[in-house]
Amino acid sequence: MTQKDLDIVTFGCRLNTYESEVMRSHAKNAGLDDAIIFNTCAVTKEAERQARQAIRKARRENPDAKIIVTGCSAQVNPAMYADMDEVDRVIGNDLKLEAGTWQGLMGEKVLVNDIMAVKETASHLIEGVEGHARAFIQVQNGCDHRCTFCIIPYGRGNSRSVPIGAIVEQVKTLVTSGYNEIVFTGVDITSYGPDLPGKPTLGQMIRRVLALVPELPRLRLSSLDPVEIDEDLWKLIAEEPRLMPHLHMSLQAGDDMILKRMKRRHLRQDAIDMCKRAREYRPDMAFGADIIAGFPTETEEMFRNTLDIVEECDLTFLHVFPYSEREGTPAARIPNQVPVQQRKERAARLREKGEQQMLKFLTSHVGKEREILIEQGGIGRTEHFAQVRFEGDLPQGSLHKVKTLSVADSMLIGRLAA
Repeated sequence: MTQKDLDIVTFGCRLNTYESEVMRSHAKNAGLDDAIIFNTCAVTKEAERQARQAIRKARRENPDAKIIVTGCSAQVNPAMYADMDEVDRVIGNDLKLEAGTWQGLMGEKVLVNDIMAVKETASHLIEGVEGHARAFIQVQNGCDHRCTFCIIPYGRGNSRSVPIGAIVEQVKTLVTSGYNEIVFTGVDITSYGPDLPGKPTLGQMIRRVLALVPELPRLRLSSLDPVEIDEDLWKLIAEEPRLMPHLHMSLQAGDDMILKRMKRRHLRQDAIDMCKRAREYRPDMAFGADIIAGFPTETEEMFRNTLDIVEECDLTFLHVFPYSEREGTPAARIPNQVPVQQRKERAARLREKGEQQMLKFLTSHVGKEREILIEQGGIGRTEHFAQVRFEGDLPQGSLHKVKTLSVADSMLIGRLAA
């Protein structure tokens, strides 16, 4: 960071990426400079450790900058950051998105509200996402479910939805700014709508947005709950070419007993049925999934069920996490905790399986013509989210056709189509 700059360091999910852009706009409008904002994640202890490490490093390198910490970890455990000498201010997850929070920044070191008292999610018009080829839009925030391993509801609050009209305006703004691909994100986007007038479903909202913004070429969705996809969304999966053939599933495990102990809404067969139905509608559908390795009480047999479902559902893009105890969650109090080293070993086996699945997936795309969204450095992403490397220098965020030729280094190699 150069002196007098505003820098934002983002940890965690796509929702944080979007919210960092909202903060960037508010902070710049407030005239805040010579500051570093850390937008933290609370999913794992490792994410918190990395944030604290980055804060200490930033202070050493920028002794005069204002250091502000916000995000889920700051909301759940503000004292942990307030006690750090390097930190000037701790701001809660709802307050970070309010323009007034960034005016002056005087007063108490800790500015954190009761997140469970927040009832609405306001829309925030942003014109882009710095450094990203695609844009992210928050359509929902918070979660009404209480999975036994998850601390996020205590960092985000209960589920609340952004009104359809506000989402439409945000999509129009981003498309006008030149974005060809937009990702709808949230904490639990399949819970979209019950708190809004008329109780629209996620699928109904997406149908409305696509109808009102016909010039948007590509739309993606963040994690979906396998048993909460509404019929309107299923119809879009079947019929809407602008909805990309790539879905990410909030799976977490492939063993029924572990899923029950996690207090998930789905069982193993529900995940299998979701993938099967999606591929009946679109045979080329690619799937990703979040998976936790080494949840308390997980035996080798239970883990094998999770390992096997990767192949049974033909999953490709795996986000694998060794189980991390979160203080205050029911899972952290379960007596039979899996040893940490065993969690890491199981996570490594899952990642190895993911690499095998990725190679199979990429190989199946060789020899095909694909449309890619240009990211940077001669890299783009297909409709199925596969990475493609090509020769050439094209504008970030633009769409181009490529012919795929081979596979190397976990990505497709292609040439630009004539």
